[in-house]
Amino acid sequence: MSEEAIRLLTEQVAALTRRVTAQEDVQAVRALQFKYGYYMDKGLYDEVVDLFAEDGELHFMGGIFRGRAGLKRLYCDRLRNSFTHGNNGPVYGLLADHMQLQDIVDIGRDGVTAKGRFRAFLIAGSHVTKEAISDRLPLQWWEAGVYENDYVKEGGVWRIKTLDYHMFWQADYETGWAHSRPYEGHFFDKTYPEDPGGPDELTDRVPSFWPETPIVDFHYNHPVTGHPWIRGRNDGRKPG
Repeated sequence: MSEEAIRLLTEQVAALTRRVTAQEDVQAVRALQFKYGYYMDKGLYDEVVDLFAEDGELHFMGGIFRGRAGLKRLYCDRLRNSFTHGNNGPVYGLLADHMQLQDIVDIGRDGVTAKGRFRAFLIAGSHVTKEAISDRLPLQWWEAGVYENDYVKEGGVWRIKTLDYHMFWQADYETGWAHSRPYEGHFFDKTYPEDPGGPDELTDRVPSFWPETPIVDFHYNHPVTGHPWIRGRNDGRKPG
């Protein structure tokens, strides 16, 4: 075999290796996000926090929770106390299935960063035989939104760098989404420590709920034209 043939084969093997590695990384990021949903289903908030990078953060309802301390404050304190009464794990009579759907994952050129877009669909509620039912939650409800997340590979393991959840709507099961009343205003008014369960930072991004139909910016270009999506005048918000 000639030196030129060996060189071409070496290049082909290297190119195929890069392609296989990229596909393995895509599957790893997909699995990471899917596992996030499974842990959230059962109130395994300690396990959820461990999915994040050490300097990971969560963007949620106009607030940013940073680092392990901020993530634990939201997941292990605020959410755990609200949903599972301080228990790290499921409680009798609580349903909270977080489905992660329509995933689009793109690995960065560096091979250690990635972006992902997922749709969240939540079916939740409390059974009537449950002894402690929160008066702050509907008895049974739907919820949906979109994630635009960042991921990072640390020590060969993919972790969540930034979880950016845009909740679009919630609706009582009985009345459905046609009659749902959108949440108005800011979800968080104060930061930590003034609010013991609050975010590290407030943003100017006011959540926009159905019947408004906002678009979350796409991290990817159009797959056919190659053009990025540019926000226009009509972004699905109520006129006026």
